[in-house]
Amino acid sequence: MPYATANDTTLHYEDLGSGRPLVFLHGWGTSGRVWDAQAADLAADHRVITLDWRGCGRSDRPASGYTIDQLADDALEFIDVLGLEQPVLVGSSIAGAFVIEAALRAPERIGAIVPVDSGVQHFSTRPEAKQAMAELVEDMRADRAGTLAGFVPHWYAPGTSAALIEWTVRQVLDATPRIDGLATDQAEYDPRERLPALRVPTHFLHGELDSEVPLSVPRELLGLIPGARLTVIEGAGHMAQQERPDSFNQALRAVLN
Repeated sequence: MPYATANDTTLHYEDLGSGRPLVFLHGWGTSGRVWDAQAADLAADHRVITLDWRGCGRSDRPASGYTIDQLADDALEFIDVLGLEQPVLVGSSIAGAFVIEAALRAPERIGAIVPVDSGVQHFSTRPEAKQAMAELVEDMRADRAGTLAGFVPHWYAPGTSAALIEWTVRQVLDATPRIDGLATDQAEYDPRERLPALRVPTHFLHGELDSEVPLSVPRELLGLIPGARLTVIEGAGHMAQQERPDSFNQALRAVLN
């Protein structure tokens, strides 16, 4: 199993195929395994790298560093360690913020970014969303397993298999509880003033039925990021890459082409 050290943290990743490098970053508490369907398809003609970020999957669980700034810095350090030349960064949910921050900091090192079902400014600009995030963190302190069992199903559109939802819950339970700091951090995160300066090609992919992050969120950002585009994945919720993998892969290939 390949590992790389970024910012004194050992990170697990999978590296398949050859060609243009694509780096996939998972959402809160899960792992690189959420991209299995994309790796199986895209590795035929791309270099596909799926990363478990700090605290999740098979990566180290340091005591600190669970902020958007630090995870963005980890991603940039990881790119340097592997010697990747202008990779495309694909980030699911909160990892959409990681790839945006990385692109703002080091545009010359990144070929393009693809935020997937990303909340970006959603939680900091809507009082009800901010309050819900604070209540979620408190509920997890009291009953982590029970809270996640009730929370994670809302990531998926109606009709999603119970097995997929249960597997997702297990991944989050396996991650360190320190990742809850990211929920608090996201409740204060709003990069909109800086986005007009973003010069990395940006294409949002977003589930049509995402109830965690409405489509109004990426649509607002289209007017702020020069040349940004949006593709909606029909019938998908917040985990579009797993719910509608064929449609998602087709949309992502269109972006890459």
